[in-house]
Amino acid sequence: MDARIKWDDKGLIPAIVQDVNTRQVLMLAYMNAESLRQTIEMGETVFWSRSRGELWHKGATSGNTQRVREIVLDCDGDTLLILVEPAGPACHTGAVSCFFQPLETSTHD
Repeated sequence: MDARIKWDDKGLIPAIVQDVNTRQVLMLAYMNAESLRQTIEMGETVFWSRSRGELWHKGATSGNTQRVREIVLDCDGDTLLILVEPAGPACHTGAVSCFFQPLETSTHD
């Protein structure tokens, strides 16, 4: 595994998933060394489920897989950016992206 990766104290690293064609951010998930290894080997995203405590291959049951085109490590070595070709929506709700719920913001003039 790449020595530049800075795993957190639980052995995880956040992974931002982005559509390689549209550049839309699709989701944020976590990876451990095994899920990253499987992602690289399979060419599709595999993550670590913090709630279930197990690996999950994105789209294994839904068919909404994510074909990996590139994996980039950020400047601090503590976040991955995974550029993918999605085969369907990323969100379990059926939305294209998991990011669709705007928060109210106030402007400070």
